[in-house]
Amino acid sequence: MSTTRRNLLGAALGGAAAATVGLPASTAHAASWQLKWSPSASGDGLGAFETIEDDRADSHTSAAPHIYATGDNWRFNMHTVDRDTSTDRQRHEVTGLRNGSGGNYLKWTEGQTWRVTYSMYIPSSLKATTSFTHIMQMKQPGTGSSPVVVQSLRRVNGVQTIELKQFTDDILIGRTDLEPLHDRWIDVDFQIKVGNGSAGSLRWILKNGSTTVIDKSRTGIDTFLADRVRPKWGIYRSLGDTSGSLQNCYLLLSNMRGYQLL
Repeated sequence: MSTTRRNLLGAALGGAAAATVGLPASTAHAASWQLKWSPSASGDGLGAFETIEDDRADSHTSAAPHIYATGDNWRFNMHTVDRDTSTDRQRHEVTGLRNGSGGNYLKWTEGQTWRVTYSMYIPSSLKATTSFTHIMQMKQPGTGSSPVVVQSLRRVNGVQTIELKQFTDDILIGRTDLEPLHDRWIDVDFQIKVGNGSAGSLRWILKNGSTTVIDKSRTGIDTFLADRVRPKWGIYRSLGDTSGSLQNCYLLLSNMRGYQLL
């Protein structure tokens, strides 16, 4: 990750509290983003996350680990032979935002507003599919719960796209072409007000260098199931793709930051 890219990502935060979705103007001016999480891949490694879900079914142990830190990046490798415990899908993901060792991780609870910024590199081998391919999720911790929000690579009428959806009510927040974003570093800015019923809101920004590719937001939506919201990153995809797009691939993440609006 170059200094220039870090500066561009940091500049996107300047004065952004007032633009946060779901807040009245008077509150937005009074509040500001407080940095709560700033791990280093080279220093913290996988200790930056609450949990690691790396080949939970031990389907491809000869390729382990599938998730690891390399230089300034976190890398997620996916092979066509990899299987999750549900054998119709594949999953290599990390969850949560951990500060230090032990159980010191950040909890996103109802009524709070959080933001994560990071850079990601999607190679052309990681393609959009006709069935689900998620590269970020917001979920309630625990088994069996549905996602709250998903950032996905989806084929729409044969076109590769990247999109953000509120999952439980199938609300599309935004979508843009994926192919121009392949094989380059893209900056992600994701904001969520954790709210039940119509009390939640989302904002999603993608930048390609200094160019804003998409900036979409939605208020009055449900972003909470129960307990808390926990982010996940990695590759989680169905084997039901009908476009022939599943191949060995990887995903890189870098410069991850977490902020709370206070």
